[in-house]
Amino acid sequence: MEQTVIKIFTSALKAVSPYEAVKNHCKYIMSFYESGNFNRVIVIGFGKAACPMAKAIEDSLPDSLKAGIIITKYSHCNEYILERIKFFEAGHPIPDENGLKGTNAIIRLLENNAEHTLVVCLISGGGSALLVAPYEGITLSEKQKVTELLLKAGADIYELNTIRKHISNVKGGRLAEIAYPVRVISLILSDVIGDRLDVIASGPTAPDRTTFQDALAVLEKYSLADKIPLSVLDILRRGSQGLIPETPKENSIVFRTVENIIIGSNKKALEAAKTKARELNLHTEIISTEITGEARNIGKWLAKVALETRKNFRTSHHKPLCLISGGETTVTVKGNGIGGRNMELALAFALEIEGIEGITLLSAGTDGTDGPTDAAGAIVNGETIRKAKFLGIEAEEYLKNNDSYHFFERIECLFVTGPTGTNVMDIQIVVIE
Repeated sequence: MEQTVIKIFTSALKAVSPYEAVKNHCKYIMSFYESGNFNRVIVIGFGKAACPMAKAIEDSLPDSLKAGIIITKYSHCNEYILERIKFFEAGHPIPDENGLKGTNAIIRLLENNAEHTLVVCLISGGGSALLVAPYEGITLSEKQKVTELLLKAGADIYELNTIRKHISNVKGGRLAEIAYPVRVISLILSDVIGDRLDVIASGPTAPDRTTFQDALAVLEKYSLADKIPLSVLDILRRGSQGLIPETPKENSIVFRTVENIIIGSNKKALEAAKTKARELNLHTEIISTEITGEARNIGKWLAKVALETRKNFRTSHHKPLCLISGGETTVTVKGNGIGGRNMELALAFALEIEGIEGITLLSAGTDGTDGPTDAAGAIVNGETIRKAKFLGIEAEEYLKNNDSYHFFERIECLFVTGPTGTNVMDIQIVVIE
């Protein structure tokens, strides 16, 4: 069943192609351009899908496009040749100096625009780390430390971005402030549950729902107030006291000239996976579009669902069953190993189904990377743990050490795709025979 789950996953990726999604919206952009008395288009972008998105603009709007700057993750632009749009490659999930340089270039481009310029902003997952401009008084290294602490503590994307928005000059609607009053159309590939505009890439062109007080509450929840740099804590506290302006909210004038459009999401990918599974003659259902929580706990829960379904389905179905889910889990790092949320989920799942035939799981990131590794995730079945034991490998120890990557590397069960060019969170595909 390994090839079956791979085929289903591949179909899901095709449905959320950033290039095609942007291209499908270029007619609208041209119509807006022609009716609005604009004389040029400039492009800005940030995220793991920035290059294919930018390529679609270049191919579709060759005459009106005058300039552009995008920022993407290292190696995510290798397959694309951009002629009018300059790209920066930068660090993710920890921001780096290249991200800072690229962001400063975007700011300068936005600040030097005339009234008749139309800005097309291309936003995709990973943008929070790639678009980096620390608030005055905070250094890049201090922002890096905050990001590392929150990731290791297991903060989810909503909590992480709540703090990011309040220690940044561009997140939480502040990029819209910089662009105002120039018209902006943002084309957005969602990588968050619920497709919340203020959370995707930390909402640079969207009203912010969170406050400085919310950011302080996140630090308190994870007991990080005494660990983060004093400069960051000082800004958050001053902001909560009203001494620093809040991020722009829904009633701000800056959003009158901004249109935010979601062009792809995890739900769309899951529906495509469901269609493909049915084409492969599998009885299929989407069991959740909002998978969240600790990765290993979700792995155990998903295994229990699979086992219970397997027990009941033998007498009610005459063909294999496919269970599909999507979302984004978290990992609380307590060990010193290497891994990602999909591999940790898959390892916990494998431990629950040890020795049981007829169950296969693929869990992978749609961007092709799982944590700080070169794998998208892993594929497991009832033989996975048996194989490891035969080789003298103790799965529980690897899970305890957050070292799922090396576990799957040793037993040759990594799922490696390379950068996919898209990013709509994670997908889990379970096939039960």
